[in-house]
Amino acid sequence: MSDFPSIAIIGAGLAGCEAAWQLAERQIPVTLYEMKPQRFSPAHSNPDLAELVCSNSLRANQPTNAAGLLKEEMRTLGSLIMAAAKETQVAAGNALAVDRQAFAHLVTEKIENHPLITIIRTEITELPDSDIVIIASGPLTSEALAEAITPLVGERLHFYDATAPIVSAESIDYNIAFSANRYGEVGKSGDYLNCPLSEEQYLKLIAVIAEGDQVACRDFEDIKVFEGCMPVEAMVARGPLTLAFGPLKPKGLIDPKTGKEAYATVQLRQENEQATMFNLVGFQTRLTFPWQEKVIHLIPGLEKAEILRFGTMHRNTFIDAPKVLNQFFQHQQESRIFFAGQISGVEGYPESTASGLIVGLQVAALAKQQELFTFPETTALGALTSHIGNTQSKYFQPMNINFGLFPDLEGKKRRKRERLEAKAERAQNALQHWLESDIAQKIGFPAPN
Repeated sequence: MSDFPSIAIIGAGLAGCEAAWQLAERQIPVTLYEMKPQRFSPAHSNPDLAELVCSNSLRANQPTNAAGLLKEEMRTLGSLIMAAAKETQVAAGNALAVDRQAFAHLVTEKIENHPLITIIRTEITELPDSDIVIIASGPLTSEALAEAITPLVGERLHFYDATAPIVSAESIDYNIAFSANRYGEVGKSGDYLNCPLSEEQYLKLIAVIAEGDQVACRDFEDIKVFEGCMPVEAMVARGPLTLAFGPLKPKGLIDPKTGKEAYATVQLRQENEQATMFNLVGFQTRLTFPWQEKVIHLIPGLEKAEILRFGTMHRNTFIDAPKVLNQFFQHQQESRIFFAGQISGVEGYPESTASGLIVGLQVAALAKQQELFTFPETTALGALTSHIGNTQSKYFQPMNINFGLFPDLEGKKRRKRERLEAKAERAQNALQHWLESDIAQKIGFPAPN
């Protein structure tokens, strides 16, 4: 019989798997519930755990970017998801992208083979009576479970997330598309393919997008679209130059055939390790499949592209975190309940993973009869936690990690690059100092040398 409290985790996505791993690595047994393959959400199809849906990209990888800094902090703390991403990484310039199938398979293998993690493949329709419950059911929480947690969270909030199409690499016209990263950041040839458009081609493209048929929406009235995953047709509706100054901006992309920047450029990012598939960066959409085909075939270099996956749009569910949770991702009234992942009010793959890591460590502290803790607010982990626990937020909305969530630097004014470097250095020093604290050792981190 275990000396630890019984712990149930609902949902084996990025957050659930990370939380389970952090606990099990500290010799604390957990039960992990996953409804696949008994039942799939509208956006999922792979029976493996930790399935990536919206993109294969975990975003920026350099520590002078907030998402990159967050990932670096997770690596420092022994993240399973970050380790799996490293092993299944594919080329994507300064971004961390993975082979989605290989990534999910590796995480599944690690979780299934851990002796202290018990996986139960069944849909949870009511909360288990375990001593501690971590709800990490994701942005597409099933209706039955959503109904079960409604008394805990009050009104459920929704927004809508769109995925981008994927095309076959062999169907791209490489006489037009060229390899390059913006400003030549990494490598001589670049990890992205780029399809240049003239002004005439661009205006025709956005005209077709604007008049396109869209998939009929169901079961909702007010569409709340997350800014970081805006459908291409919604961007076009904001103005004719929105795409040209957004995901299609040509700045830093020099077409080797002309030696100049095009009027606009569609970027393609490698989708798998074999580089047989590419997704259209920034082209998430809810246009109908025939209209998506029409739009894609207007893009120079993609006139004969084979579309392997069309873009889709699906509902995301999240709670009003500042009204429901404290700064530990713990329910304000029901202390045995924690939330992690996108349902907790974070947005994005790195952020979901980070919330699972944070909650796993908080529950480990409880299991070891230690007090709950906070990371330094100057770290990315601390900044993310502060956003969730910000009771001053009147209109809460999920947000990607960004340096606007961090405290300002003290002292002299700095140029932008210097500010980013200073914030990254400050965060890394603060996390190292935390690792040397008593609480870090008590929850299982090694003592400093």
